Amino acid sequence: MFTELAEAANEQYGFLTPEDARDLDIDPINLVRMFQRGHLERRSTGVYRMRLTPPSPLDAYMEATLWPGRGVRGVLSDETALALYGLSDVNPARIDVTVPRAHRIRRKIPSVYRIHHEDLPEGDVTSYEGIPIVTPARAIRQAHASHVGPALVGQAIDQGERSGRLTRREATQLRRELGVKRGTG
Repeated sequence: MFTELAEAANEQYGFLTPEDARDLDIDPINLVRMFQRGHLERRSTGVYRMRLTPPSPLDAYMEATLWPGRGVRGVLSDETALALYGLSDVNPARIDVTVPRAHRIRRKIPSVYRIHHEDLPEGDVTSYEGIPIVTPARAIRQAHASHVGPALVGQAIDQGERSGRLTRREATQLRRELGVKRGTG
């Protein structure tokens, strides 16, 4: 049991949820027992982290995607996605996490998270270093919709095209759709 949980945790920066245990046909109460024995630390309701896993600069992002709970994984989005992709000079004060519209959060949202409710098409979700994240094009659309300045949106499109994160066609489509000219960023 410990080995299976450790392998699952290693794929998620050391983090585990009750859903992870269930997926392995392990009773989630074992996570509580492992916490009581000192093998896990409890990070939030239903989110544990293996103490033996070395910390990573991306830990906070993985934890944010696991935080929504009740079988729902969040997806990094908006300004957070732009920053991780290195597409613009945005400096988000909180970690942007998108959950499905129907997912209701019944507990206090930590101040480090900004939760968005949106049903993301499967094609708009990818992964960054193993962490669920929206595609660059979706992140740019979200940033535009949340009134990130046109200079930063233009910069994201230009940088996305230069870095190859956006195809020329995607960049052209985004500029047209969002009313942003080339070189505004």
